[in-house]
Amino acid sequence: MLDDKTVAEVKARGGIRAIAISHPHFYSSMVEWAERFDAQIFLHAKDRQWAMRQSPRIQFWDETTLPLWDGLTLINCGGHFEGGTVLHWPAGASGKGALLTGDIITVVQDRRYVSVMRSYPNLIPLGPAAIRCITDAIEPFSFDQIYGGWWKANVLSDAKAAVARSAERYLSAISK
Repeated sequence: MLDDKTVAEVKARGGIRAIAISHPHFYSSMVEWAERFDAQIFLHAKDRQWAMRQSPRIQFWDETTLPLWDGLTLINCGGHFEGGTVLHWPAGASGKGALLTGDIITVVQDRRYVSVMRSYPNLIPLGPAAIRCITDAIEPFSFDQIYGGWWKANVLSDAKAAVARSAERYLSAISK
């Protein structure tokens, strides 16, 4: 909902400079938000076909990473969409780094682990190559926390080890 009260609240908190969306499940009203706040939208080019509304505010990028400002970096991980993207925030976690992952890397109930799926509604797992693609994409980045796509779905310490531990467990389980 993008009403005047919402716009005023967002502006009071500093506004919106840019919108980066992890994958097409969340593309919905991005153009309206970008227009209202004079913001740019960053989407990975591998998911271009899913952008149903064209706009000059959308910038499609096709590299493995897209450096932004203040050290922020968008990382193409793939996953349940080829353009699946996470954001690395190096100043997060008091300078230890954080990833904002949506459900490209999902924080599960046991916060020591994460998961990656081809289809979350149908509980269809990704295969080994896709899992390795995700872990390889984030490997160069330092991070201690992961902020997932839902309230309180966060790994608040040792997040990089949680991803490695989860990938190892996952690959072991699906190889049997």
